Amino acid sequence: MAIEEVGRRCSRCKDHKPRAAFARNKAMRDGLQAYCRECAAAYHQERQVAKGCNVRPRVEVPEGHKLCRTCGEIKPHSEWTRNRTASDGLATLCKTCKAAKGRVGHLKRHYGLTEAERDAMVASQMGLCVICLKAPAVHVDHCHKTGKVRGVLCFNCNSAIGKLGDDPDAVRRAAAYLEGTSWKPTLVAPGVYQLPS
Repeated sequence: MAIEEVGRRCSRCKDHKPRAAFARNKAMRDGLQAYCRECAAAYHQERQVAKGCNVRPRVEVPEGHKLCRTCGEIKPHSEWTRNRTASDGLATLCKTCKAAKGRVGHLKRHYGLTEAERDAMVASQMGLCVICLKAPAVHVDHCHKTGKVRGVLCFNCNSAIGKLGDDPDAVRRAAAYLEGTSWKPTLVAPGVYQLPS
């Protein structure tokens, strides 16, 4: 069997390698690059260094794994989201780093806060929700009219005041109801009710 059938010779390292070791190039007679993938990558890095560009060092990773440049960990492909446009079909960041970056962006876009500012608010509340004083404070609460951040609450308290429409009077009536104070609105005109004080 001829060597050309099982592979070809790299013009740079002079080794005979299988066809899969070469990138495609339609301009070449056999449809493959002259350099193998390893030599092509090394050559590209040398050229970038010669131009004065910042070149990241190559890191060897096991098959089925990828290096996350953000956290510096080598993780299996299952720890990455898909990206069809990337050469390896995987996202640039691992799922953990992507989620952390998303949280930082969410805080900045929606509340104008950094993580440090949010953490300082949580620390000033001793890590607890300021309403129930039991659960950990994890959800930033803000006024929906002004956008001003009021504090950090637990999920239940944050959703409760949201469901009461951020209305202090509704919250007071809810508190009176829980305390057993009976009240009924008085009809003073058609469709107009007066609440007890």
